[in-house]
Amino acid sequence: MRFGVMTLIDHTPDALSGHLVSPSERFHEVIELAVLAEELGFDAFGVGERHGPPFLSSSPPAVLGAIAARTRRIRLFTTVTVLSTLDPVRVAEDYATVDQLSGGRLELTIGKGNAPEPWALFGRDPDDQYALQEENYELLRRLWSEEKVSWSGSFRPPLDAVTTLPRPHQRPPAIWHGSATSERSVELAALWGDPLFAANAIQPVANYARLIDHYRARWAAYGHDPSTALVGSGGTLYAAADDRTARREFGPYYEAAVAGRDVPGNNTPFRTVDDAAGHGPAFIGSPDRIADKIRRQHDAYGHALQFFSVEVAGLPFARKAEVLRLTAAEVLPALRHELPDTLAWPDPSGAASGDPARPAKVAG
Repeated sequence: MRFGVMTLIDHTPDALSGHLVSPSERFHEVIELAVLAEELGFDAFGVGERHGPPFLSSSPPAVLGAIAARTRRIRLFTTVTVLSTLDPVRVAEDYATVDQLSGGRLELTIGKGNAPEPWALFGRDPDDQYALQEENYELLRRLWSEEKVSWSGSFRPPLDAVTTLPRPHQRPPAIWHGSATSERSVELAALWGDPLFAANAIQPVANYARLIDHYRARWAAYGHDPSTALVGSGGTLYAAADDRTARREFGPYYEAAVAGRDVPGNNTPFRTVDDAAGHGPAFIGSPDRIADKIRRQHDAYGHALQFFSVEVAGLPFARKAEVLRLTAAEVLPALRHELPDTLAWPDPSGAASGDPARPAKVAG
């Protein structure tokens, strides 16, 4: 199994002290977190996209470009790109630029989004969200795989022999499909033989397992080799020396993050840290407790990639760094040994030197 760290660049006051860092400091923290993740041996770092408060992650390509300049090995993910509201030509150009700057380390994760702000901001009708996602995805695939693309669709002006520049470093970058609840997003991933990323953030584990099972069933129905289906998963992380300490330290942050949350698609039934740690998908506790929970989720999901979010309710950077250090030292080694690694990512030295190495493509 491979492991990553992800962020939506939330900009909220510290739930205990009330201190709020400046936006500039917050961006600096994200870059330093990515650098630390690489130093500690994590395999990937992801930046999500949101377009409303309290998040500052409206421009993941810019942030990933800054991270690319400070790192050498770590894979750079979008978690996720809200493709349903964006122009796929712009997406192709922006993320091909990140792919070139990073020497071929980009992994794009697309999703339709579940926040209301982008629809009005970008002049899109939320009733068209699935049709937009599917049409934009198919155009993006062509723009990265072909040159002189001629195309017409329902939501943007036609293209006549267009070649987007720069071309991606990889040929082409991998595209994952993110889903929290949507079987239609799962269907799109299975149809095209692409990896699936399950949010694993809010709902019970059984709900995500059903979504992943549906993906594998549809994958096989489309004629792809079942052994090549790839799944990734997310999850909130807080590690400490023992379970009691973890819950005591993290409780105010977790409960501040979910208090008063009343956003369709973003509500969780796990309202206390004890409930989240004991019954929800979050990883909160001692290293042994966290490792055991990942094993149990792997039994349910069969996933190849595990992302962690440590950015909750203004948690101080020093505390995030401690959590990642403890996880890297006491959680990851055993899991790397026990759980299979089915992500054939290239040797970073080859990718950085201009060799056209790229992730293995799934069948389809």
